[in-house]
Amino acid sequence: MSAIPADVDADRGPPTAVPLGHFLVGLAFLLAGVLTVAVGPAGRPGTLGRVHLLLAGWVCVTIMGAMTQFVPVWSNVGLHSRRLAVWQLGLVTLGLAGLSSAFLTGRIELAPIAGLLAALGFWTFVYNLGRTLSGVEEFDVTERHFAVALAWFLAVTALGPLLALDITVGFTPVAGVDHYGILGSHATLAVFGAVLTTVVGALSQLATMFTQTELGPLELRFQRAETVLYPVGVAALALGRLLAHGWLARAGGLVVALSLVGVGLVLANRLRLTRVDRNPMLTRYGLVAGFAVAWGVTATVAWWTQPLASLYGAPTVGPLLLAGVVGFVVAGTLYHIVPFLIWVREYSDRLGFEPVPMVDDLYDGRVAAVELFSVLGGGGLFAARDALGAGFGRAGAVVLAVGVALFAANLALVVVRHGDYSIRGLLPGSA
Repeated sequence: MSAIPADVDADRGPPTAVPLGHFLVGLAFLLAGVLTVAVGPAGRPGTLGRVHLLLAGWVCVTIMGAMTQFVPVWSNVGLHSRRLAVWQLGLVTLGLAGLSSAFLTGRIELAPIAGLLAALGFWTFVYNLGRTLSGVEEFDVTERHFAVALAWFLAVTALGPLLALDITVGFTPVAGVDHYGILGSHATLAVFGAVLTTVVGALSQLATMFTQTELGPLELRFQRAETVLYPVGVAALALGRLLAHGWLARAGGLVVALSLVGVGLVLANRLRLTRVDRNPMLTRYGLVAGFAVAWGVTATVAWWTQPLASLYGAPTVGPLLLAGVVGFVVAGTLYHIVPFLIWVREYSDRLGFEPVPMVDDLYDGRVAAVELFSVLGGGGLFAARDALGAGFGRAGAVVLAVGVALFAANLALVVVRHGDYSIRGLLPGSA
Protein backbone atom coordinates (compact mmCIF):
# COMPACT_ATOMS: atom_id res chain seq x y z
CA MET A 1 0.00 0.00 0.00
CA SER A 2 1.26 3.50 -0.82
CA ALA A 3 1.36 6.32 1.63
CA ILE A 4 -1.53 8.65 0.82
CA PRO A 5 -1.58 12.06 2.54
CA ALA A 6 -4.82 12.35 4.47
CA ASP A 7 -5.28 16.09 4.13
CA VAL A 8 -4.70 16.63 0.41
CA ASP A 9 -7.09 19.20 -1.04
CA ALA A 10 -6.74 18.56 -4.76
CA ASP A 11 -9.21 21.35 -5.53
CA ARG A 12 -6.57 23.97 -4.73
CA GLY A 13 -4.56 22.86 -7.75
CA PRO A 14 -5.56 23.03 -11.42
CA PRO A 15 -7.89 20.50 -13.06
CA THR A 16 -6.29 17.05 -13.15
CA ALA A 17 -5.95 17.27 -16.93
CA VAL A 18 -3.41 20.11 -16.59
CA PRO A 19 -0.64 18.27 -14.67
CA LEU A 20 -1.39 15.05 -16.55
CA GLY A 21 -0.99 16.96 -19.80
CA HIS A 22 2.46 18.11 -18.64
CA PHE A 23 3.42 14.55 -17.68
CA LEU A 24 2.28 13.06 -20.98
CA VAL A 25 4.09 15.73 -23.01
CA GLY A 26 7.17 15.09 -20.86
CA LEU A 27 6.97 11.36 -21.61
CA ALA A 28 6.77 12.16 -25.32
CA PHE A 29 9.96 14.24 -25.02
CA LEU A 30 11.59 11.35 -23.12
CA LEU A 31 10.76 8.87 -25.88
CA ALA A 32 12.02 11.28 -28.55
CA GLY A 33 15.22 11.94 -26.62
CA VAL A 34 16.03 8.26 -26.11
CA LEU A 35 15.23 7.57 -29.78
CA THR A 36 17.78 10.19 -30.84
CA VAL A 37 20.35 8.50 -28.59
CA ALA A 38 19.90 5.36 -30.67
CA VAL A 39 19.56 6.83 -34.17
CA GLY A 40 20.17 10.57 -33.93
CA PRO A 41 23.07 12.53 -35.43
CA ALA A 42 26.45 12.66 -33.75
CA GLY A 43 28.44 15.77 -32.93
CA ARG A 44 27.69 18.86 -30.85
CA PRO A 45 24.38 19.83 -32.51
CA GLY A 46 23.01 16.32 -32.00
CA THR A 47 24.12 16.36 -28.37
CA LEU A 48 22.44 19.72 -27.82
CA GLY A 49 19.23 18.38 -29.36
CA ARG A 50 19.21 15.31 -27.11
CA VAL A 51 20.01 17.32 -23.99
CA HIS A 52 17.13 19.69 -24.63
CA LEU A 53 14.71 16.83 -25.32
CA LEU A 54 15.66 14.94 -22.17
CA LEU A 55 16.53 17.66 -19.67
CA ALA A 56 14.37 20.61 -20.73
CA GLY A 57 11.69 18.47 -22.37
CA TRP A 58 11.15 15.49 -20.09
CA VAL A 59 12.55 16.65 -16.76
CA CYS A 60 11.62 20.34 -16.76
CA VAL A 61 8.15 19.89 -18.28
CA THR A 62 7.46 17.19 -15.68
CA ILE A 63 8.67 19.54 -12.94
CA MET A 64 6.37 22.25 -14.27
CA GLY A 65 3.38 19.93 -14.07
CA ALA A 66 4.26 18.63 -10.62
CA MET A 67 4.87 22.08 -9.14
CA THR A 68 1.73 23.52 -10.73
CA GLN A 69 -0.32 20.74 -9.14
CA PHE A 70 1.30 20.33 -5.74
CA VAL A 71 2.58 23.75 -4.71
CA PRO A 72 -1.01 24.92 -4.09
CA VAL A 73 -1.73 21.64 -2.25
CA TRP A 74 1.41 21.68 -0.08
CA SER A 75 1.23 25.41 0.59
CA ASN A 76 -2.52 25.54 1.19
CA VAL A 77 -3.01 28.40 -1.28
CA GLY A 78 -4.96 28.64 -4.52
CA LEU A 79 -3.13 28.47 -7.84
CA HIS A 80 -2.80 32.02 -9.21
CA SER A 81 -4.08 31.22 -12.71
CA ARG A 82 -5.28 27.97 -14.22
CA ARG A 83 -5.32 29.56 -17.68
CA LEU A 84 -1.61 30.44 -17.45
CA ALA A 85 -0.91 26.84 -16.42
CA VAL A 86 -2.34 25.75 -19.77
CA TRP A 87 -0.52 28.44 -21.74
CA GLN A 88 2.85 27.60 -20.19
CA LEU A 89 2.65 24.02 -21.47
CA GLY A 90 1.75 25.05 -25.02
CA LEU A 91 4.53 27.64 -25.28
CA VAL A 92 7.21 25.40 -23.80
CA THR A 93 6.17 22.40 -25.90
CA LEU A 94 6.31 24.33 -29.18
CA GLY A 95 9.52 26.10 -28.23
CA LEU A 96 11.42 23.01 -27.10
CA ALA A 97 10.21 20.93 -30.05
CA GLY A 98 11.41 23.64 -32.42
CA LEU A 99 14.70 24.15 -30.58
CA SER A 100 15.53 20.43 -30.48
CA SER A 101 14.57 20.04 -34.15
CA ALA A 102 16.80 22.98 -35.08
CA PHE A 103 19.80 21.28 -33.46
CA LEU A 104 19.04 17.79 -34.74
CA THR A 105 18.38 18.85 -38.35
CA GLY A 106 21.15 21.44 -38.54
CA ARG A 107 18.76 24.37 -39.11
CA ILE A 108 20.44 26.43 -36.43
CA GLU A 109 18.95 29.68 -37.73
CA LEU A 110 15.61 28.61 -36.18
CA ALA A 111 17.11 28.21 -32.69
CA PRO A 112 16.75 31.85 -31.48
CA ILE A 113 13.03 31.99 -32.34
CA ALA A 114 12.27 28.58 -30.84
CA GLY A 115 14.40 29.34 -27.81
CA LEU A 116 12.56 32.60 -27.18
CA LEU A 117 9.21 30.80 -27.47
CA ALA A 118 10.32 28.19 -24.91
CA ALA A 119 11.62 30.95 -22.64
CA LEU A 120 8.24 32.71 -22.76
CA GLY A 121 6.60 29.48 -21.62
CA PHE A 122 9.03 29.05 -18.73
CA TRP A 123 8.61 32.71 -17.74
CA THR A 124 4.84 32.19 -17.68
CA PHE A 125 5.38 29.23 -15.36
CA VAL A 126 7.71 31.23 -13.10
CA TYR A 127 5.24 34.12 -12.90
CA ASN A 128 2.27 31.86 -12.18
CA LEU A 129 4.03 29.87 -9.45
CA GLY A 130 5.72 32.98 -8.06
CA ARG A 131 2.35 34.67 -7.63
CA THR A 132 1.01 31.48 -6.05
CA LEU A 133 3.86 31.29 -3.53
CA SER A 134 3.44 34.98 -2.70
CA GLY A 135 0.28 33.99 -0.84
CA VAL A 136 2.27 31.86 1.63
CA GLU A 137 2.89 33.66 4.94
CA GLU A 138 5.93 31.65 6.04
CA PHE A 139 7.95 29.30 3.82
CA ASP A 140 8.87 25.81 4.95
CA VAL A 141 11.95 23.97 3.63
CA THR A 142 10.25 22.75 0.45
CA GLU A 143 8.76 26.14 -0.38
CA ARG A 144 12.13 27.86 0.09
CA HIS A 145 13.71 25.42 -2.35
CA PHE A 146 10.92 25.93 -4.85
CA ALA A 147 11.16 29.73 -4.62
CA VAL A 148 14.91 29.55 -5.28
CA ALA A 149 14.32 27.08 -8.12
CA LEU A 150 11.96 29.55 -9.80
CA ALA A 151 14.74 32.15 -9.70
CA TRP A 152 17.10 29.64 -11.35
CA PHE A 153 14.48 28.86 -14.02
CA LEU A 154 14.28 32.57 -14.78
CA ALA A 155 18.07 32.93 -15.00
CA VAL A 156 18.70 29.86 -17.14
CA THR A 157 15.96 30.73 -19.62
CA ALA A 158 17.33 34.25 -19.94
CA LEU A 159 20.73 32.86 -20.96
CA GLY A 160 19.27 30.27 -23.37
CA PRO A 161 18.08 32.63 -26.12
CA LEU A 162 21.37 34.55 -25.84
CA LEU A 163 23.29 31.34 -26.53
CA ALA A 164 21.09 30.52 -29.51
CA LEU A 165 21.60 34.04 -30.87
CA ASP A 166 25.35 33.78 -30.40
CA ILE A 167 25.42 30.49 -32.31
CA THR A 168 23.64 32.06 -35.29
CA VAL A 169 24.99 35.62 -35.53
CA GLY A 170 27.76 35.75 -32.91
CA PHE A 171 28.16 38.62 -30.46
CA THR A 172 30.62 37.30 -27.86
CA PRO A 173 33.09 37.89 -26.32
CA VAL A 174 31.59 40.82 -24.44
CA ALA A 175 33.21 42.30 -21.33
CA GLY A 176 35.47 39.28 -21.02
CA VAL A 177 32.63 36.76 -21.23
CA ASP A 178 32.72 34.32 -24.16
CA HIS A 179 30.31 31.74 -25.54
CA TYR A 180 31.69 28.88 -23.47
CA GLY A 181 31.43 30.91 -20.29
CA ILE A 182 27.75 31.57 -20.95
CA LEU A 183 27.25 27.92 -21.93
CA GLY A 184 28.88 26.67 -18.73
CA SER A 185 26.80 29.01 -16.61
CA HIS A 186 23.62 28.09 -18.50
CA ALA A 187 24.20 24.35 -18.01
CA THR A 188 25.07 24.84 -14.34
CA LEU A 189 21.96 26.89 -13.62
CA ALA A 190 19.79 24.40 -15.51
CA VAL A 191 21.03 21.18 -13.91
CA PHE A 192 22.22 22.20 -10.45
CA GLY A 193 19.98 25.24 -10.12
CA ALA A 194 16.51 24.75 -11.61
CA VAL A 195 16.35 20.95 -11.70
CA LEU A 196 18.27 19.75 -8.64
CA THR A 197 17.03 22.54 -6.37
CA THR A 198 13.50 21.40 -7.21
CA VAL A 199 14.47 17.76 -6.71
CA VAL A 200 16.06 18.41 -3.30
CA GLY A 201 13.08 20.51 -2.23
CA ALA A 202 10.63 17.82 -3.26
CA LEU A 203 12.65 15.07 -1.58
CA SER A 204 12.66 17.03 1.68
CA GLN A 205 8.88 16.54 1.66
CA LEU A 206 8.53 13.20 -0.12
CA ALA A 207 11.29 11.29 1.69
CA THR A 208 9.37 11.49 4.96
CA MET A 209 5.86 11.50 3.51
CA PHE A 210 6.25 8.34 1.45
CA THR A 211 8.31 6.42 4.03
CA GLN A 212 6.05 7.54 6.92
CA THR A 213 9.07 8.55 8.99
CA GLU A 214 10.42 11.73 10.58
CA LEU A 215 13.86 13.32 10.22
CA GLY A 216 16.25 12.90 13.13
CA PRO A 217 18.04 15.80 14.87
CA LEU A 218 21.24 15.47 12.80
CA GLU A 219 19.23 15.27 9.57
CA LEU A 220 17.28 18.40 10.51
CA ARG A 221 20.52 20.32 11.16
CA PHE A 222 21.88 19.22 7.79
CA GLN A 223 18.64 20.26 6.09
CA ARG A 224 18.79 23.75 7.59
CA ALA A 225 22.43 24.15 6.51
CA GLU A 226 21.79 22.79 3.01
CA THR A 227 18.87 25.16 2.47
CA VAL A 228 21.27 28.10 2.85
CA LEU A 229 24.52 26.71 1.48
CA TYR A 230 23.33 24.87 -1.63
CA PRO A 231 21.95 27.97 -3.45
CA VAL A 232 25.14 29.84 -2.59
CA GLY A 233 27.19 26.97 -4.02
CA VAL A 234 25.17 26.93 -7.26
CA ALA A 235 25.55 30.71 -7.65
CA ALA A 236 29.32 30.53 -7.08
CA LEU A 237 29.75 27.62 -9.49
CA ALA A 238 27.70 29.35 -12.21
CA LEU A 239 29.39 32.72 -11.75
CA GLY A 240 32.84 31.13 -11.64
CA ARG A 241 32.20 29.39 -14.94
CA LEU A 242 30.72 32.53 -16.50
CA LEU A 243 33.82 34.56 -15.58
CA ALA A 244 36.30 31.65 -15.99
CA HIS A 245 37.30 32.09 -12.33
CA GLY A 246 38.66 28.73 -11.21
CA TRP A 247 38.69 29.16 -7.45
CA LEU A 248 35.17 30.60 -7.33
CA ALA A 249 33.85 27.69 -9.41
CA ARG A 250 35.85 25.23 -7.29
CA ALA A 251 34.42 26.52 -4.02
CA GLY A 252 30.87 26.50 -5.36
CA GLY A 253 31.28 23.05 -6.87
CA LEU A 254 32.50 21.54 -3.61
CA VAL A 255 29.48 22.94 -1.75
CA VAL A 256 27.12 21.58 -4.41
CA ALA A 257 28.74 18.13 -4.49
CA LEU A 258 28.91 17.69 -0.72
CA SER A 259 25.34 18.95 -0.30
CA LEU A 260 24.07 16.27 -2.68
CA VAL A 261 26.09 13.62 -0.85
CA GLY A 262 24.24 14.66 2.30
CA VAL A 263 20.88 14.57 0.53
CA GLY A 264 21.64 11.04 -0.67
CA LEU A 265 22.60 9.87 2.82
CA VAL A 266 19.44 11.36 4.35
CA LEU A 267 17.29 9.71 1.69
CA ALA A 268 19.05 6.36 2.21
CA ASN A 269 18.40 6.57 5.95
CA ARG A 270 14.71 7.38 5.44
CA LEU A 271 14.39 4.38 3.12
CA ARG A 272 16.17 2.18 5.67
CA LEU A 273 13.60 3.16 8.30
CA THR A 274 10.56 3.10 6.01
CA ARG A 275 7.25 1.75 7.29
CA VAL A 276 5.87 1.33 3.76
CA ASP A 277 6.04 -1.75 1.56
CA ARG A 278 8.54 -1.59 -1.27
CA ASN A 279 7.10 -0.20 -4.53
CA PRO A 280 8.51 1.17 -7.82
CA MET A 281 8.76 4.68 -6.37
CA LEU A 282 10.80 3.66 -3.30
CA THR A 283 12.94 1.28 -5.37
CA ARG A 284 13.92 4.14 -7.66
CA TYR A 285 14.48 6.44 -4.69
CA GLY A 286 16.94 3.85 -3.37
CA LEU A 287 18.87 4.09 -6.63
CA VAL A 288 18.75 7.88 -6.35
CA ALA A 289 20.37 7.74 -2.91
CA GLY A 290 23.21 5.58 -4.21
CA PHE A 291 23.72 7.64 -7.36
CA ALA A 292 23.70 10.91 -5.37
CA VAL A 293 26.43 9.75 -3.01
CA ALA A 294 28.54 8.22 -5.79
CA TRP A 295 28.15 11.30 -8.00
CA GLY A 296 28.94 13.70 -5.16
CA VAL A 297 32.15 11.86 -4.20
CA THR A 298 33.44 11.68 -7.79
CA ALA A 299 32.38 15.28 -8.52
CA THR A 300 34.26 16.53 -5.44
CA VAL A 301 37.48 15.07 -6.83
CA ALA A 302 36.82 16.23 -10.40
CA TRP A 303 35.87 19.79 -9.46
CA TRP A 304 38.81 20.17 -7.12
CA THR A 305 41.17 19.51 -10.03
CA GLN A 306 39.17 20.90 -12.99
CA PRO A 307 36.23 23.07 -11.87
CA LEU A 308 35.83 24.73 -15.27
CA ALA A 309 36.41 21.77 -17.58
CA SER A 310 34.36 19.10 -15.77
CA LEU A 311 30.85 20.37 -16.48
CA TYR A 312 28.83 17.64 -14.72
CA GLY A 313 31.46 16.13 -12.45
CA ALA A 314 33.93 13.37 -13.27
CA PRO A 315 34.06 13.25 -17.10
CA THR A 316 33.76 9.45 -17.42
CA VAL A 317 30.97 8.79 -14.90
CA GLY A 318 29.63 12.19 -13.84
CA PRO A 319 26.93 12.59 -16.51
CA LEU A 320 25.78 8.97 -16.05
CA LEU A 321 25.51 9.24 -12.28
CA LEU A 322 23.79 12.61 -12.50
CA ALA A 323 21.31 11.20 -15.03
CA GLY A 324 20.59 8.46 -12.50
CA VAL A 325 19.87 10.98 -9.75
CA VAL A 326 17.56 13.17 -11.82
CA GLY A 327 16.04 10.43 -13.97
CA PHE A 328 15.10 8.07 -11.17
CA VAL A 329 13.72 10.85 -8.97
CA VAL A 330 11.41 11.91 -11.80
CA ALA A 331 10.52 8.32 -12.78
CA GLY A 332 9.93 7.20 -9.21
CA THR A 333 7.80 10.22 -8.40
CA LEU A 334 5.73 9.79 -11.55
CA TYR A 335 4.98 6.22 -10.50
CA HIS A 336 3.12 7.72 -7.57
CA ILE A 337 1.84 11.07 -8.86
CA VAL A 338 0.10 9.87 -12.03
CA PRO A 339 -1.80 7.00 -10.36
CA PHE A 340 -2.47 9.18 -7.31
CA LEU A 341 -4.07 11.97 -9.34
CA ILE A 342 -6.25 9.45 -11.16
CA TRP A 343 -7.11 7.70 -7.88
CA VAL A 344 -8.15 10.95 -6.17
CA ARG A 345 -10.31 11.94 -9.11
CA GLU A 346 -11.90 8.56 -9.90
CA TYR A 347 -11.94 6.52 -6.69
CA SER A 348 -11.52 8.66 -3.55
CA ASP A 349 -15.25 9.46 -3.31
CA ARG A 350 -16.11 5.77 -3.50
CA LEU A 351 -13.82 4.75 -0.63
CA GLY A 352 -15.88 3.12 2.10
CA PHE A 353 -18.90 2.61 -0.15
CA GLU A 354 -17.57 0.03 -2.60
CA PRO A 355 -14.34 -1.87 -3.29
CA VAL A 356 -11.75 0.42 -4.91
CA PRO A 357 -8.19 -0.26 -6.07
CA MET A 358 -5.19 1.11 -4.21
CA VAL A 359 -2.85 3.60 -5.87
CA ASP A 360 -0.26 0.91 -6.64
CA ASP A 361 -2.93 -1.27 -8.28
CA LEU A 362 -3.43 1.21 -11.12
CA TYR A 363 -0.15 0.38 -12.90
CA ASP A 364 1.43 -2.98 -13.73
CA GLY A 365 4.16 -3.86 -11.23
CA ARG A 366 5.62 -6.53 -13.49
CA VAL A 367 6.09 -4.05 -16.31
CA ALA A 368 7.69 -1.63 -13.85
CA ALA A 369 10.21 -4.32 -12.85
CA VAL A 370 11.05 -5.19 -16.47
CA GLU A 371 11.47 -1.55 -17.50
CA LEU A 372 13.76 -0.88 -14.52
CA PHE A 373 15.97 -3.83 -15.48
CA SER A 374 15.98 -2.67 -19.12
CA VAL A 375 16.87 0.93 -18.24
CA LEU A 376 19.68 -0.10 -15.90
CA GLY A 377 21.04 -2.78 -18.24
CA GLY A 378 20.70 -0.76 -21.41
CA GLY A 379 22.06 2.38 -19.82
CA GLY A 380 25.03 0.45 -18.45
CA LEU A 381 25.87 -1.06 -21.84
CA PHE A 382 25.54 2.28 -23.58
CA ALA A 383 27.73 4.03 -20.99
CA ALA A 384 30.42 1.33 -21.39
CA ARG A 385 30.41 1.46 -25.20
CA ASP A 386 33.96 2.83 -25.36
CA ALA A 387 35.28 -0.12 -23.35
CA LEU A 388 33.04 -2.85 -24.76
CA GLY A 389 32.73 -1.70 -28.36
CA ALA A 390 30.28 0.16 -30.55
CA GLY A 391 28.07 -2.92 -31.03
CA PHE A 392 27.41 -3.17 -27.30
CA GLY A 393 26.68 0.55 -27.23
CA ARG A 394 24.06 0.21 -29.97
CA ALA A 395 22.51 -2.80 -28.25
CA GLY A 396 22.42 -0.87 -24.99
CA ALA A 397 20.69 2.06 -26.66
CA VAL A 398 18.00 -0.29 -28.03
CA VAL A 399 17.46 -1.96 -24.64
CA LEU A 400 17.33 1.45 -22.98
CA ALA A 401 14.76 2.63 -25.51
CA VAL A 402 12.62 -0.46 -24.82
CA GLY A 403 12.76 0.23 -21.08
CA VAL A 404 11.77 3.85 -21.55
CA ALA A 405 8.91 2.85 -23.86
CA LEU A 406 7.64 0.39 -21.24
CA PHE A 407 7.85 3.08 -18.55
CA ALA A 408 5.90 5.56 -20.67
CA ALA A 409 3.32 2.95 -21.69
CA ASN A 410 2.83 1.77 -18.09
CA LEU A 411 1.94 5.29 -16.95
CA ALA A 412 -0.08 6.21 -20.03
CA LEU A 413 -2.21 3.08 -19.59
CA VAL A 414 -3.13 4.29 -16.10
CA VAL A 415 -4.81 7.25 -17.79
CA VAL A 416 -6.41 5.11 -20.50
CA ARG A 417 -7.77 2.42 -18.18
CA HIS A 418 -8.81 4.46 -15.17
CA GLY A 419 -9.19 8.08 -16.24
CA ASP A 420 -12.50 9.53 -17.31
CA TYR A 421 -13.20 10.81 -20.83
CA SER A 422 -11.77 14.30 -20.24
CA ILE A 423 -8.46 12.88 -19.04
CA ARG A 424 -8.19 10.14 -21.67
CA GLY A 425 -8.76 12.80 -24.28
CA LEU A 426 -5.26 14.09 -23.58
CA LEU A 427 -3.89 11.07 -25.45
CA PRO A 428 -3.83 11.27 -29.26
CA GLY A 429 -6.31 8.87 -30.77
CA SER A 430 -8.12 8.24 -27.48
CA ALA A 431 -11.83 7.68 -27.75
